[in-house]
Amino acid sequence: MKVITRIEQSLATALSGCDSPQCPPKLAGAIRHAVFPGGARIRPQLCLAVAQACGDDQPELSGAAAVAIELMHCASLVHDDLPCFDDAPTRRGRASVHWAYGEPLAVLAGDALIVLAFQTLAQAGAQAPQRLGVLLQLVAQGVGVPGGIVAGQAWESESRVALVTYQQAKTGALFEAATAAGAQAAGADPKPWRMLGQWLGEAYQVADDIRDVASDPAVLGKPVGRDLALGRPSAARELGLEGAIRLFGDLIDSAKASVPECAGAAGLRQLVEAESERLLPRLMAANLLADLAAA
Repeated sequence: MKVITRIEQSLATALSGCDSPQCPPKLAGAIRHAVFPGGARIRPQLCLAVAQACGDDQPELSGAAAVAIELMHCASLVHDDLPCFDDAPTRRGRASVHWAYGEPLAVLAGDALIVLAFQTLAQAGAQAPQRLGVLLQLVAQGVGVPGGIVAGQAWESESRVALVTYQQAKTGALFEAATAAGAQAAGADPKPWRMLGQWLGEAYQVADDIRDVASDPAVLGKPVGRDLALGRPSAARELGLEGAIRLFGDLIDSAKASVPECAGAAGLRQLVEAESERLLPRLMAANLLADLAAA
């Protein structure tokens, strides 16, 4: 079975409770709208790739970890799009949850996804209870305080924040949780795998900053220019486009170099390289640099 198929099937299973007559139909619709159709699912892919590299002797647990990470990510997008934050009308090329279902149901859908992430982990953890405590903690750290994605969102309400601090919390934390959780679910030490997630997560945020000023909203699937409009920290604004592109390349190189030596190391580096090309295609970067040189 392809990894992406495994992820989609696992997500569908996790959301099967929405089909219950006890679940309010509009809330069920809002939850499904937040999760399907998905994006690249890079966080759960990364989680499963690390688990596979570490032996993946408990596939039900690693699958649950991947699902929990993706549900947390989807919840963060729902909340990020709300009027009190970005007030974004679109996400992934269609109406954001609050535009499609209204603000109250969007808040509740995001909350439900967070709870569902922990429910999914707790249920699968019965197969390997000795791994569950650390696994729950890893996911929680990637989301909450002091340095999870909730903190990353909160930094936008402060008068100043260092760019690296913002990037690590806003995006890097959940990537780091994905790699560490993959190792923990497979019974391996999660510590050596943290930096892979951290570097790749920061690269993802830098690429997002670049695309926010240099991409077409029809291609990106969401509004552009939001960082400048909302006064957010941005690598493209602080370093310039050229500096941001160079930083992105350095972060990708660091991510590949951080992969611990193991049977699946080559495959993981290929995954990072493929994600690099998806986030910021070489041709796009070259064209942007050429335009800057000609200006």
